[in-house]
Amino acid sequence: MDHLLFTSYIISSIAYFFLFLLASFRRNRLLAIALAALISLCWSIDVALTAKSNPSFLADTLVFETLRSVAWLYVLTLLLVRHKQNRTALVLFSKPSLIFGLYTASVISIETFPRLLGFVIGLTDTDPRFVAHVVFAVLGLILSEQLYRNTPLNQRWHVKFLCLCMGAMFAVDLVIYSKSLLYKRLDISLWQSRGLIHALLVPFLAVSLSRLESLQIDASQHTPRKTVFYTTILFGCGIYLLLMSITGYYLREFNEEWGETAQSIFVFLALMLLVITFSSGKVRALAKVYFGKHFFHYSYDYREEWLKISKALARHTSVDELKHFIVSTLMDLVESSGGGLWLRDEQGNFFLAAQQNLHLTPQEVEYLKHGHDLPDYLAKKQWVIDFIELAHAPEVYDDIDLSPWCYEDSQVWLIVPLFYLNHLEAFVILTQPRVARKLNWEDHDLLRTVGMQLANAVALHRASESLASSRQFEAYHRLSAFLVHDLKNVTAQIALIVKNAGKHKHNPEFFDDTLETLTHVVSKMQHIVDQLRQGKSGPTKASVINLTDVIQNIQRHHKGSPPLQVEILTNHCAIKTDPTKLTSILTNLIQNAQDATSQTENGYVKLLLTRQHEYAVIKIIDNGIGMDATFIAERLFKPFDTTKGNAGMGIGVYEARDYVQRSMQGKFEVESQPRQGTTITLLLPLAHSGT
Repeated sequence: MDHLLFTSYIISSIAYFFLFLLASFRRNRLLAIALAALISLCWSIDVALTAKSNPSFLADTLVFETLRSVAWLYVLTLLLVRHKQNRTALVLFSKPSLIFGLYTASVISIETFPRLLGFVIGLTDTDPRFVAHVVFAVLGLILSEQLYRNTPLNQRWHVKFLCLCMGAMFAVDLVIYSKSLLYKRLDISLWQSRGLIHALLVPFLAVSLSRLESLQIDASQHTPRKTVFYTTILFGCGIYLLLMSITGYYLREFNEEWGETAQSIFVFLALMLLVITFSSGKVRALAKVYFGKHFFHYSYDYREEWLKISKALARHTSVDELKHFIVSTLMDLVESSGGGLWLRDEQGNFFLAAQQNLHLTPQEVEYLKHGHDLPDYLAKKQWVIDFIELAHAPEVYDDIDLSPWCYEDSQVWLIVPLFYLNHLEAFVILTQPRVARKLNWEDHDLLRTVGMQLANAVALHRASESLASSRQFEAYHRLSAFLVHDLKNVTAQIALIVKNAGKHKHNPEFFDDTLETLTHVVSKMQHIVDQLRQGKSGPTKASVINLTDVIQNIQRHHKGSPPLQVEILTNHCAIKTDPTKLTSILTNLIQNAQDATSQTENGYVKLLLTRQHEYAVIKIIDNGIGMDATFIAERLFKPFDTTKGNAGMGIGVYEARDYVQRSMQGKFEVESQPRQGTTITLLLPLAHSGT
């Protein structure tokens, strides 16, 4: 056994030697880790030499072990306060550090002077060295856990291996010294295995060196509730380790042949529990559910949830950023594995705006796209749809057909409505949680409250965008006022020519002045036309016209590539509208279609006129570049948002839909697929006889 003990710690010494060199000669020297590695190297060498010369005096090596534990505790503490300025001075000279320093000095004094050790043992009937190292082990576990928990999720990759190594190291110490304290002697079998355990941990510490260089911790203060939750998990791990040690001891006492093996298996299982607790999201979710039910009156800290979401919302400056934040926030609240956000557009339809790990079938997505039952039900009931509750109490949802999601492998768990001023602004579908559970009243209250807060944020961002558009219109109208002034000047010039033409029509000089004036007028008018080409014309009176004549007139005069193909399936189609305005709208839409097919091989643009019940139906069809659903819902009808650069003002399609729907009480529909083309459908009410 002495040979195994010596070999184990010699291997540990070699491993720590290389770790010391690696930490010392890096570009950004990690001096704290280098110091801890050096002290661990001295500790391993001291234990190996003592085991070789006189194994009975292994307890005398506890001085180096104290220094080793303190060095690694110092590393963990430095990382915890990494965001502070002068963190070294803060760690060394703070009041807790001074108290801990006095405690460490007392421990070293007891371990160094045998007479003082004997005096304390005689006074307390307990070896104070074992107590001290149990304390060091518990502190190491607490600091390892707090470092991992207080590191932001996107940076935990940097500290993962370090926390696992420190947790395993101090967990082994806890097992050894808790047993030694209980039985008043060192457990040599576990003691000799520590050298190999440390040697196995060193490669992971070496990997952590490069990761720690780029670590930036912004630890925030946690509420007492979180502290209780984290330390409760740690307390459970400690109880487990203690039970495993006691069980291993009795197995060894009753059956010495296989007791050592069983004890090692139990210790391994204990360490695996620590690893799973740190890394498994499902275990954390189970623990959260259990402690929420049995240790707290309320499952949530509402103040903390509200402040956390409010601070996060303040960092988002656009609807696009907000959409993904809404999905992730609701997922985290209930430990869901995925989700998707459906937003309401200007027409009252809902479209999929953001998703994260959302696994819905094409049939489910299609149902959500075209079905209105679900939004109507959510707007009426204003509660969260829970499919676990549906399985146990289907009568609660008698008012709606949820069968599209009621199949064996369905991933849908919750449908959460988001209301703004009692109007359904959006809804979120959440998929199955990591741990199956039924929501209670408190979960529903939190989801509704957070939903209102998120809906308010969406409405605020949309109102801000509408205000920006209004200001753009205001600037556009201000520009129009200047143009009207120019038109008045041009009109005055032409009126002057007409007035004097009768008097001077035989004067050659008058004709020269007239030509010069008209040249200026043409230049001025061309400038005005260029600026107003995408603008609004003045109001004119509507009249009953034959739509067939308007389309034939457009076909005769409109030029462009590819050529316009017209198909008229009805001879007479009377509607009431302003023919000039309608001609301008159709010409603009045709020009847009030609622009979209200009780079397409064998491109075409077709105009189809038919009748459907009480409507005249105009379809403008092209096989151009097309548009996706998000572009149609969010940008196509947004004024002053154009994809043509300086060639357009982005109000043509917006103006067309506005005129068709508001002035003519018609319908304006768009169907498009990227790289497959676009179909724009105008449904214009037919004029009744006598209108």
